[in-house]
Amino acid sequence: MSRSSTLTNVTALVFDTYGTVVDWRASVAAEGRALAQKKRIDGVDWEAFADAWRAGYHPAMKKVRSGERPWTTNDVLQRERLDEIVAEFGIKGLSESDKDEFNRAWHRLKPWPDAVKGLKRLKRRYIIGPLSNGSFFLLANMAKHAGLPWDCIISADNFHHYKPDAEVYLGAVELFGGQADRVMLVAAHNYDLEQARRHGMKTGFVLRPTE
Repeated sequence: MSRSSTLTNVTALVFDTYGTVVDWRASVAAEGRALAQKKRIDGVDWEAFADAWRAGYHPAMKKVRSGERPWTTNDVLQRERLDEIVAEFGIKGLSESDKDEFNRAWHRLKPWPDAVKGLKRLKRRYIIGPLSNGSFFLLANMAKHAGLPWDCIISADNFHHYKPDAEVYLGAVELFGGQADRVMLVAAHNYDLEQARRHGMKTGFVLRPTE
């Protein structure tokens, strides 16, 4: 099937954000280095720190998805994980205010070099927006900070479910009129694309080598 025929009916493109649109690892590591310089923290591998922070992401969401804990925003889950890894990495001297501000690093993630230009081109033809597990507040701040030209923001907060729960994909389809084949998920993660296809959405894969 040709590319043009695949996209004939698509009117909206929704994007996974972490890793697909923004480079979370490099962004968080850079914020860590800036914090280390300010607070005189030595000996931390900030790329490893970013990976450890991200590693707690899915287990924390799984507890919410399973009903083990009530709906909890991504901002809160990431802040809880930060307390854990600060201890794991032996980092001393951070106040609660310091950690709160560092947690906002996820609101300031930088886009991949091709992201903004590509989104602006796609925006000429399609409605575009994130479909992300990030909080609504986080996604709005990120768009402002990174210059992401979204037409709308769709967050897990909208549905009180995290991907890959069906409610997220089906909820996004409903927001765009209820026709799944008119909505395409664009992502660098195959599990995300697989779930979107399962619910009738079109899919587009973006290769990000670090993802």
